[in-house]
Amino acid sequence: MAKNLLFSATQWMHIHSSLWDVFLALWGLFVFRCIGERLTNKGPMLWPVLGILPTMFLNINDMYNFVTRALSRAGGTFHHKGVWMGGAYGIATADPSNVAYMLKTNFKNFPKGKYFRDRFRDLLGDGIFNADDELWREQRQVVKAEMHSSRFIEHSLQTMQDLLHQKLLKLTEKLVKSGDSFDLQEMLLRFTFDNICTAAFGVDPGCLALDFPEVPFARAFEKATELTLFRFLIPPFIWKPMKFFGIGYEKALKEAIGIVHDFAEKTVKSRRDEAWRHGSLRHQSDLLSRLIEIEYTGQGKKLQFPDKYFRDLCVNFILAGRDTTSVALAWFFWLVNSNPEVENKILCEINDILSLRDETRTENEIIFTMEELNKMVYLHAALSESLRLYPSVPIEMKEVAEDDVLPDGSIVKKGARVFYCIFAMGRMDSIWGENCLEFKPERWIRDGKFVTENQFKYAVFNAGPRLCLGKKFAYTQMKMVAASVLLRYSVNVVEGHDASPKMTTTLFMKNGLPVTLTPRVVNPNLA
Repeated sequence: MAKNLLFSATQWMHIHSSLWDVFLALWGLFVFRCIGERLTNKGPMLWPVLGILPTMFLNINDMYNFVTRALSRAGGTFHHKGVWMGGAYGIATADPSNVAYMLKTNFKNFPKGKYFRDRFRDLLGDGIFNADDELWREQRQVVKAEMHSSRFIEHSLQTMQDLLHQKLLKLTEKLVKSGDSFDLQEMLLRFTFDNICTAAFGVDPGCLALDFPEVPFARAFEKATELTLFRFLIPPFIWKPMKFFGIGYEKALKEAIGIVHDFAEKTVKSRRDEAWRHGSLRHQSDLLSRLIEIEYTGQGKKLQFPDKYFRDLCVNFILAGRDTTSVALAWFFWLVNSNPEVENKILCEINDILSLRDETRTENEIIFTMEELNKMVYLHAALSESLRLYPSVPIEMKEVAEDDVLPDGSIVKKGARVFYCIFAMGRMDSIWGENCLEFKPERWIRDGKFVTENQFKYAVFNAGPRLCLGKKFAYTQMKMVAASVLLRYSVNVVEGHDASPKMTTTLFMKNGLPVTLTPRVVNPNLA
């Protein structure tokens, strides 16, 4: 009896093992077949039920390069679909003709869309960067008029100069004397955060103080933007119940947004109270004050817009002004460190411009004027080239309002989500030539002048009707910081540092940018 039982158990184990081997073999053939089909169709693997999600998670640590390789292999465009229950589908593209069609030719058919707005609504509300149609058009018209006014341009330049010379350069001097390395990306984030708050709202959060203080609002804003990204990675049937019950990361997101909105609401209330007390805000030049002033005739008329309008405006502009230029500068300094010949050309250009000055000044007195910044053609080209390779916003998304056909023949159905990968576009030899991976500022210069590229193959500042209103502000800020720092210091990236992109809405460096600074000797005869 025992012998028979032993035999039966052994036989069962053998049969069970064989069945398992067969199952694994069949599964392997299935997976191989799926992969083979996807490679034949020139796109990432789409898994049964789960769609592209597993492929994304398998490449989460190198997402942008993965998408670039997939788009290159697919000839510029591939189809995608998400989790079966989520109903997500559409295409990803790096074809400039498709981008031009969506952002200009048939602009109305490719709005931000409900998918995007739903995920950002808690943070951005109905602000300009989360709005569509008439709501977006009205906000843009008002903001554009104020941002392009000579008064705001002069105010923003002054705030940049003050913050740069009174805080940033003093902080770098302190760090140089300590001899320690520090995270340049973090410092630049603090600078741009204080700068956008001061220029746009007349409030200095004090992030760039010499003791590097912890600012709850700034930290909460960073946390809110990162946690909002999870909503793009997790199906709505998961994150929406989490939000409803206030659990997990959704609970942390709600708390962070609460801190952000509280700061913005207090800022708006303070400015409105000031307007009521004085009957006007004519003495203020920040963007918020100018927009509130629009509601007055000088006789203290009742405000026309609700508090939420201005609160959303504040949060939207901080999102646009804090992350984008700071990470662009971080990548710029990293690239310059790797390309000393570019650094030398930038320094020669700066010194040539300074040599035209009538008066002699010491290093600490060298403050660049707008006219001098405009003459820095090579620096402008180097910053543009840096943004081509490392765009601050690496991927953008549009939603299809009605069935359509893109210029490359791709059919997109109503409700489809079209992702255009700006990061990948900068790495396509079909767009930028065989040397597309090289850092070459010269590609932007013809006969000594800067040449603007087609905005639809260089969608770093968006394009078409949604072209970034702060583009000039961003270039002025980046040129002023880059020229002022490089004139005084050689920026040395800590050896062995892995400068890989972080998977977030903005192209942060995953591990920051640890650097040391070596002071330069500035020739006073050139200044």
